[in-house]
Amino acid sequence: MALTVDALLCPQDHRCPLIPICPAGAITQEGNALPLIDPGKCIECGKCVKRCGMQAVYKVKKHG
Repeated sequence: MALTVDALLCPQDHRCPLIPICPAGAITQEGNALPLIDPGKCIECGKCVKRCGMQAVYKVKKHG
């Protein structure tokens, strides 16, 4: 599974407050664009899922 940010729920009008919360440094953002979660760095600790006030971060289940 991987974590992702839902563009419809994320306001994208400010610096993402989840960036400093991520212990693996997996969340990046250019300007005020949609934050991205690097699946190669993400340890899936769930801190971003729990702390996102907009509930825009969630786990994506792989189909197959």
